[in-house]
Amino acid sequence: MARLSGGGKKKRQKMRRDNRERLRERQEQLEQEGQTGKLEVTEFVSVSELASLMDVAVTDVITACLNLGVIVSINQRLDAEIIELIAEEFGHEVEFISVEEQDEEEEEIIDAPEDLEPRAPIVTVMGHVDHGKTSLLDYIREANVVSGEAGGITQHIGAYEVEKNGKKITFLDTPGHEAFTAMRARGAKITDIAIIVIAADDSIMPQTREAISHAQAANVPMIFAINKIDKAGAQPEKIKQELASMNLLVEEWGGKYQSQDISAKTGLNVDLLLEKILLEAEILELQANPHRMSMGTVLEASLDKGRGYVAKVLVQNGSLDIGDVVVAGEYSGKVKAMFNERGKRVLSVGRQRQYWCWV
Repeated sequence: MARLSGGGKKKRQKMRRDNRERLRERQEQLEQEGQTGKLEVTEFVSVSELASLMDVAVTDVITACLNLGVIVSINQRLDAEIIELIAEEFGHEVEFISVEEQDEEEEEIIDAPEDLEPRAPIVTVMGHVDHGKTSLLDYIREANVVSGEAGGITQHIGAYEVEKNGKKITFLDTPGHEAFTAMRARGAKITDIAIIVIAADDSIMPQTREAISHAQAANVPMIFAINKIDKAGAQPEKIKQELASMNLLVEEWGGKYQSQDISAKTGLNVDLLLEKILLEAEILELQANPHRMSMGTVLEASLDKGRGYVAKVLVQNGSLDIGDVVVAGEYSGKVKAMFNERGKRVLSVGRQRQYWCWV
């Protein structure tokens, strides 16, 4: 026991020897990586994911972030600039790949033109906190979501289906809090049209610019909804001027982007906004084949005490029926029951031109 515990001198020697072995292992790893190539990461990876990719302790990554003046937690997502700096600190080179590049391996099924039918447009609502995104959806579907959210801020991505002039529109409500940057980016990539909500009594905030950049990166057509025009001090023309300074000219100013002055609280001009969405959808000529295997996106997944594993699924092509086998990444399962956003049980998603459900 005395020999194992050792004296102070022996302990220091052992620590030095362990440090030398650790450094040698890291050098060998770097040499192997130099032969294999760069670290391939997607933007907005978390601290723990980056640490596992570089094969270092999470505490080392957090310490490196603190040295750069950035306070992070283990599950916090990092932007591209911070990822590059941290990787360089540990002697790694980074190559950013998009989600689309990861999905390129999937075999694409080409549908025959006669099998295609018109489908409902998927509309994403984005913008700054408290500019009225959820209030707008609230008025459109005549339900009250805001009261159920913490502090009136949407904490999850959700989808809601509404009908206008006999045509359906699927709305995707994305969180407005800056902590959900990566979720909002994902929301923009599965949408057909993006609604950018801006408060007329405020200005274009950093989160609004972020939402616009996400929509532009995904090549999604945008419609600007200038909200709160009924409030004192509302200046919708000032908002249009700020958009013009960002090279985003609205149609009234001779540009290509549609915009609508609205009031989500009173419902003023919301019908005109819905008509503009349907007009944009007609231009896009959105079609899908309901008589094939379904393809879509899992917006969110959770474990429910009564129902078991529950996933919020947005079906983008084909039809999903009860009993179908679903595969998401490395996970698979069977559809036992499906519910729409109002909790009503549905038997099939896609054939009745309904594209949103809980599975």
